[in-house]
Amino acid sequence: MFNTFPNAMNRWVIFTIILLTSAYANAEESLYQPTYSPQLPSITEYVVGIHPLHNPQKLMEVYGPIVDYMNSNIPEVHFKLEASRNYEEFEKKLYAGRFAFAMPNPYQTIQSLKHGYRIFGKMGDDDVFRGIILIRKDSGIREVTDLKGKAVSYPALTAVAATMMPQYYLHTHGINVNLDIENHYVGSQESSIMNVLRGRVAAGATWPVPWKKFLVEHPDMASELEVKWETEPLLNNGWVVQKDIPAPIADKFARLLFSLQDSEQGKKMLEQLPISRFEPATDETYRPVRDFLEKFSKTVRKVDY
Repeated sequence: MFNTFPNAMNRWVIFTIILLTSAYANAEESLYQPTYSPQLPSITEYVVGIHPLHNPQKLMEVYGPIVDYMNSNIPEVHFKLEASRNYEEFEKKLYAGRFAFAMPNPYQTIQSLKHGYRIFGKMGDDDVFRGIILIRKDSGIREVTDLKGKAVSYPALTAVAATMMPQYYLHTHGINVNLDIENHYVGSQESSIMNVLRGRVAAGATWPVPWKKFLVEHPDMASELEVKWETEPLLNNGWVVQKDIPAPIADKFARLLFSLQDSEQGKKMLEQLPISRFEPATDETYRPVRDFLEKFSKTVRKVDY
């Protein structure tokens, strides 16, 4: 006959151990309180758009430091610079409200008011905002009327200094822009210059800022060209902001932009543009642009204004 007592004792000991272990684990669980890291708030991102003053790579090089400067000094939000391939793409984004802050040309600045923006600033140095018409030095062109029957390049239909103002100049100097010449809208300032250099057109329109850049970066090629004619100046490019951007953010952005010339760091950034400053502006500031667009639309070709 087998003795079952030890087996019974073993089962009782095991059962007791299980009970004690379970009680201990429950006690530990009741004492342990998990901690959670606080959820970091998401940072609002604002897209900054600059109209195609340069090709996208050059534009990022020139304006990227300014946007980085804004991020360093307004850390509660994040600004992202976004380039556009051409005027058409930039305008599509601008009028769709893609940009929180934008620097359009004067025509686009006026148009943006219909799409939820307000004007808060502009480029300084209005005297440089003029159209220039380039020819090859060996072209044999002497008078404006020598362009009759020839091709002329421009960046885009809606470029002001580099297209509308030169076309108005040609109009007032004996050229019917719609009948006497062949107009080529080539997509960018650099392309307009290169079309003249390569002999694809008899003349090409641009404005002083990209031309000065071209002189510095490509002196040999630039030496083959000359500025034959230039227009009267008009108001420079504007700065606009969506009306629903919080006022404290818009005000900080504006203050930093308008004080760049007060520091060595800011001066270096402005030299790359190249301008001396940005300055405050309002919707009313751009009334002379409206007047020009009205005159241009009545005499040269129809544009919306």
